[in-house]
Amino acid sequence: MVSGTSTTEEVVQVEARRLWNATTKDSHNFLPKVFPEVFTSVILLQGDGGVGSVKQFNITPGKKDFSFIKERVDELDEENFVYKYTSIEGGPLGKKLSSACFEVKLVPRKEGGCVARWTCNYDTLPGVQPDEGKLKEIKEDSFGMLKKVEQYLQSNPNLYC
Repeated sequence: MVSGTSTTEEVVQVEARRLWNATTKDSHNFLPKVFPEVFTSVILLQGDGGVGSVKQFNITPGKKDFSFIKERVDELDEENFVYKYTSIEGGPLGKKLSSACFEVKLVPRKEGGCVARWTCNYDTLPGVQPDEGKLKEIKEDSFGMLKKVEQYLQSNPNLYC
């Protein structure tokens, strides 16, 4: 088993509050709408969306090596735009990873927009080594998705204010 951390940080030309509202508070509506090629649906399985809630992200067939990911909300700090969650089932869990915990933090910028930071702490299954190529691909995919969110919100300036 190998423990590791992967961090991605990007400047986004959208205010932190709007990005938070779209991708965290309304993810169940926003993600399938903006990324129909990735998400078929996002379902709240347990709770009200707050700490302790469980969400299931259903993935478009053929898009990934898996059909869903279940995540538990561990922290939701709306004042500081910090969202922590843990993958509890599906995705790469049980195939390559034994655990994966995430933190998303949006930091407002004086110049406008924000810095979006996404950190993943993971443990691989015994005998599985981290795949640096796969980590790079995940970071590139995350960047591409973030840019698509940025474009969508810039094209719809009255949404998620």
